[in-house]
Amino acid sequence: EASCKMAAVLRLTAVRSNIIWTRRLSVVAGTECRLHHLTEQHTGVAVFGLNRPDVKNAISRQLISDMRDAIDRTSNDSNIRVVILRSEVPGIFCAGADLKERVKMKEEEVGPMVARARDTLYKLSSLSVPVIAAIDGTAVGGGLEMALSCDLRVAASNAKMGLVETRLAIIPGAGGTQRLPRLIGEAKAKELIFTAKVVTGDEALDIGLVEQCVPQNDAGDAAYLKALEIATEIAKKGPVAVKMAKQAISMGIQTDLSTGLKVEEACYAQVIPTEDRLEGLKAFKEKRDPLYKGK
Repeated sequence: EASCKMAAVLRLTAVRSNIIWTRRLSVVAGTECRLHHLTEQHTGVAVFGLNRPDVKNAISRQLISDMRDAIDRTSNDSNIRVVILRSEVPGIFCAGADLKERVKMKEEEVGPMVARARDTLYKLSSLSVPVIAAIDGTAVGGGLEMALSCDLRVAASNAKMGLVETRLAIIPGAGGTQRLPRLIGEAKAKELIFTAKVVTGDEALDIGLVEQCVPQNDAGDAAYLKALEIATEIAKKGPVAVKMAKQAISMGIQTDLSTGLKVEEACYAQVIPTEDRLEGLKAFKEKRDPLYKGK
């Protein structure tokens, strides 16, 4: 009887989880990387949904094109305050490059294709709003490089992650050799890349590869739900302030401390004349939640 009740609870959890995903969004564009705008209490959150179920979201020319389009649309939409990058395919985040497509390429075509992927992930990392990767399944090769291009990473405990390119006698080519050591340190990054080691969500949390690790649920979207929780909290904060905080950190970390403090000063100057700053002070005085407009 107890096991039957538990099964019922798990089924209900899956149904509720699916309702959160399906009822509160609108599909804006894309086929292999679909752009969604969430609504209701999640207004201001956009989702980039990887959607190549037959090939485990392998990175194709079309997927890259769709992602670039989603990035461009988001860059030009002042209503978007946070982006979540997730998979719409259960059990997988992204299996990396589409090797079946790659093997058909001429040698002179490979370099430009990899360069376009690298540039696309740079554009993703350069979005002015925070980007959160929700890793509910395997993320290897270019799939992990996608996640590394995000500001935050949330993984399910059973997710698997690794830069495994040396198994194929190549190296990570979409930013992995640069972003991974900046995130977890030079020596640990070398260990993972040299050995092509794959780590679990729990192990990724221990080495600082992800910021959050949550137990997987029956619906297989625990990381997405946690990312959505974080994104919703971010979306409530001052939009200009969040953008300037991201810019100050991202630019400042690449410099020495003295230069970084000047970057912070310049970014702080951008928030002083905003209506949102005055709204924050007024709301604090009136003991109510602020209503920020991004102005």
